[in-house]
Amino acid sequence: MTVPIARAPDGPADQPDDGPLLEVTDLVKHFPVRRGPLARAAGQVRAVDGVSFTVNQAETLGLVGESGCGKTTIGRLVLRLLLPTGGRVRYAGRNLSELPGRDVKEHRQRLQIIFQDPFSSLDPRMKVGRIIGEGLDIHGIGSRDERRRWVEQLLRQVGLSPSDADRFPHQFSGGQRQRIGIARALATNPEFVVCDEPVSALDVSIQAQIINLLRDLQQQRGLSYLFVSHDLNLVRYIADRVCVMYLGEIVETADTEELFANPLHPYTKALLSSVPQLHASRSVRDRVELRGEVPSPANPPSGCRFHPRCPHATPRSAEVRPRLTEMAPGHAVAACPCFT
Repeated sequence: MTVPIARAPDGPADQPDDGPLLEVTDLVKHFPVRRGPLARAAGQVRAVDGVSFTVNQAETLGLVGESGCGKTTIGRLVLRLLLPTGGRVRYAGRNLSELPGRDVKEHRQRLQIIFQDPFSSLDPRMKVGRIIGEGLDIHGIGSRDERRRWVEQLLRQVGLSPSDADRFPHQFSGGQRQRIGIARALATNPEFVVCDEPVSALDVSIQAQIINLLRDLQQQRGLSYLFVSHDLNLVRYIADRVCVMYLGEIVETADTEELFANPLHPYTKALLSSVPQLHASRSVRDRVELRGEVPSPANPPSGCRFHPRCPHATPRSAEVRPRLTEMAPGHAVAACPCFT
């Protein structure tokens, strides 16, 4: 049965102006490395280093790359859970870094997150109804009865029962807990949701259910997603566009089908060739194997950061830092000298 969508009482109703809903420009986040008894800064971890992208209304942008490349950090910067070292995050035309405290709280009704781990992201001491309704309490949305009815509506919408509001998280399976996390993210009726590897801790059969739930919710509510994942099959299924990250930088971005059909950057080709294929002989023949380990973000390579592992690297690759260049409409790549 399809549950009708009801807006949260007094929820945000402002619509973004024409243009991208989210616009990230030259975003930088460096974490200091402190050593010694006085904890003096001895270096920096360049977690995010000059990232730019946009997300449109009702669009899903996939953010993919190896662990440690900065994907989750970008999600937290977008939500202003972290403050950037440099660059700008604009949401619905407003620079989030410059918002005063009162406006930050109001704005956070419109941006939410679904966490990776459904076990540690829910407070075991709180009942499900309180977990989901906590955001409504914080933002003063609706009366007590309205909040209760809204929580029951959300539980139905994510495939649970209203009676589950009186149970604790430990009484649910992993997939059910993630449904609770999704309901919590939707409680304040947001327009934009960061999905931080929302199914990586779940069984494959449950992953499909959660991904289909996210797609249904997007169609019903017009949500925009930043979908962070290292699973390329999931990204291909859910994302409209994809950004490929390597060591804090975006190396390629394109529409999903264009990226999978015509990858340009050597790193993108290596990622796609690592996806299991039904025809094993074709997979082995076309596989691109990377040498070496991912360099430390505290001491990234000069020039193209991928050049120590690139099978096509040239001496100039260590000297020239590539910039994203549009090779075709909507398809941009960090144009390293080794393949341009």
